[in-house]
Amino acid sequence: MKNFFAICLLLIPVFVAAQNITVRGTVKDKQNGENIFGASIYVEGTTIGSMTNEYGFYSITLPKGKSTIMVSFVGYKTIYKEINGDANVTLNFEVEAESTQLSEVVIDAGKSKKANIRSPQMGVSKLQIKDIENIPVVLGEPDILKSIQSLPGVTNGGEGSSGFNVRGGAADQNLVLLDEATIYNTAHLLGFVSIFNSDAIKDVKLYKGSIPAEFGGRVSSVLDVRQKDGNSKRFTINGGIGVVSSKLTLETPMFNKKGSILLAGRGSYAHLFIPGDNKASFYDVNFKTNYELNENNRLYFSAYLGRDYFNTNFVATDYGNSIASLRWNHVFNDKLFSNLSFIYSNYDYRILLNGIDLDWKANIENANVRYDFKYYLSEKFKLNFGFNSTLHGFNPGEIKPSTDTSPINPLKLDRKRALENAMYVDVNQTITDKFRVSYGIRFSSFHRFHTEDLNVYKDGLAVVYNEFLEKYQRGEVVGETSSMESYYNFEPRLALSYELNESSSIKASYARTAQYLHLLSNTTTINPVDIWAPSGNFIKPQKSNQYALGYFRNFLDNNYSIEVETYYKTIDNRIDYIDGSDLIGNNNIETEILNGHMRSYGVEFLVRKNTGSFQGWLAYTLSKSEQQTLGGAAGGPGINGGEWYNVNFDRPHDFSLTGTYKLNEKWTFGGNLVYQTGRPLTVPNGQYNYLDLSIATYGDRNGSRLPDYHRLDVSATYTPRIDPNKRWRGEWKFGIYNLYNRNNAQDISFGQNSSTGNNEATQTSIFGIVPSLSYNFKF
Repeated sequence: MKNFFAICLLLIPVFVAAQNITVRGTVKDKQNGENIFGASIYVEGTTIGSMTNEYGFYSITLPKGKSTIMVSFVGYKTIYKEINGDANVTLNFEVEAESTQLSEVVIDAGKSKKANIRSPQMGVSKLQIKDIENIPVVLGEPDILKSIQSLPGVTNGGEGSSGFNVRGGAADQNLVLLDEATIYNTAHLLGFVSIFNSDAIKDVKLYKGSIPAEFGGRVSSVLDVRQKDGNSKRFTINGGIGVVSSKLTLETPMFNKKGSILLAGRGSYAHLFIPGDNKASFYDVNFKTNYELNENNRLYFSAYLGRDYFNTNFVATDYGNSIASLRWNHVFNDKLFSNLSFIYSNYDYRILLNGIDLDWKANIENANVRYDFKYYLSEKFKLNFGFNSTLHGFNPGEIKPSTDTSPINPLKLDRKRALENAMYVDVNQTITDKFRVSYGIRFSSFHRFHTEDLNVYKDGLAVVYNEFLEKYQRGEVVGETSSMESYYNFEPRLALSYELNESSSIKASYARTAQYLHLLSNTTTINPVDIWAPSGNFIKPQKSNQYALGYFRNFLDNNYSIEVETYYKTIDNRIDYIDGSDLIGNNNIETEILNGHMRSYGVEFLVRKNTGSFQGWLAYTLSKSEQQTLGGAAGGPGINGGEWYNVNFDRPHDFSLTGTYKLNEKWTFGGNLVYQTGRPLTVPNGQYNYLDLSIATYGDRNGSRLPDYHRLDVSATYTPRIDPNKRWRGEWKFGIYNLYNRNNAQDISFGQNSSTGNNEATQTSIFGIVPSLSYNFKF
């Protein structure tokens, strides 16, 4: 560790003048003591400044003498602090909200929602909790994942799905983090609700372009979600009663106000509205506590537990996530901040098939240690560096009979283990007053431990083609071995910004990323029984190269902003599945898959109205995402004869219009209009008869599409007059999802009519018009 630290320091050009001083400290919310992430600290009249990190810490270097420091954050009053410094000083700030709303995180869209023209980062979207709560969603439950789908470049996997796709990438190519812990399944109720309880969440940031070097392991995006720390000023209660679920959040100061505790719970009663013996329910619990040891040391502990239960006469499922993270913040000096984290994450599921008395359990878990440093050398040079190491464990399935009379034979699929390591260096540098650059590199390694026997196939081919039968056949297993495989990748990152003037800039970025874990699924949305697998002999690491160029502008006195980005992305070693693939309970999964190449490209538009009674944004994406999967050494036709074909989540046109209108102090209205090109679909192109059965033959994979998707959602929030002498605050939320009752197609299935014997297509739609009502309160 010391050697790594020394190497990083050698990279730093020492050019800090002796006439400078350093001001460092934290920025917190005055009302609840929450750390403020992303607050701006600038020296008035200069370009000297910085932003607070994830823990509210900042450090700026400025000339000695008289200066005025300005602290600002969206929705909070700006603080001006005059100093006459001749030595380093610690200044901690508490910012006060401009208005008091029900939500702890207050939004006044004004100044800070304008496009950030200075930062070289692009392809980054940040949503405030109040934004999320004002967007109408199905069942009336505020939903982080549904909300980010209203942003350009982000689409969904289908009606009611909590999975999401970013710039043509698959759902498993998104790294989802909750307080630095990996979340493998983001869905409750089979995709209708996400696992994130908005009452327990403080910050949401989506990286879809220039991903910082500190993040890795996925090739499309990073969704970084942070829980609230808990109110360190006073005891509070937040809650809500909705159509399908209710929630309650408790926050209280602890340790003589040197720390706090947050405890949030949410549970559903959807089973009360499901007819017959069918049942569906979920619950989740969020916990977080922190303790300030002294001015330079603080401890954090976070945990999350969520479970889902789904039962019918034929099948019962039980699945969920559990995470825990312990973090230590340490300030070495005025310029060097560190965070050491120990993280555990587990996703497991169980399936009971009542018809055949089958009991199936599986899980994926990891233990991770990471150490991150932020070095504020000067106002023009900031350095991030660190390392992390993750031990992965995969249990793809253990099958056993659930009764003594079951015909099922016990089967235990091979467990797998792997070690993933990475170290990174990331620099943010101001070259001139107009030109800024962020550059870095991440070096990652992946070591697959083969504790199981490995199949060796004839001619090295797991999948063999027989062109006469026009189908795939499995290769012959001729031996077995045991070994360890290792992969290494350099992942450079670069982002540039140039200010054309005070209100506009152009930006460019390049990012190379590697992904060593793969979600094995031949469905279009995240499924509870999907299997995660490590890279190995037949599943190679995915590698992505993404190039982006953008134009950013604030206009009409910053009341409006526009962001335009265009991108081109390639991904190597993206797997796809042979026709008729069988992934469930398969110990030789390599016989079902082929490796291919993906490419996606497009242009994104985002126009915001930032001030006034009406606020919102218009997002439009024009894009293309396709894959080529060849037959490999077997010389077969691959998929679609080796030609490029649409991936399952290709949506060339994606449009959304999202807005809120504040009529008065009591009434606020919201709306969300969505239009998307229909998802690709493989349809029959003919049929033949065999033993009096009509058998369909299929055309090119994903050669057709579902009908276009569109809907309109509306909401209204009523806030009764607030008595200033009482702490109780309440509000009513009314919503209508899919106002004009559009029957959007989730899927089209093809089968034989039992009465006529003819093949026919059947469309499946999940939601029509769905009204909702909820009451939220705070004490």
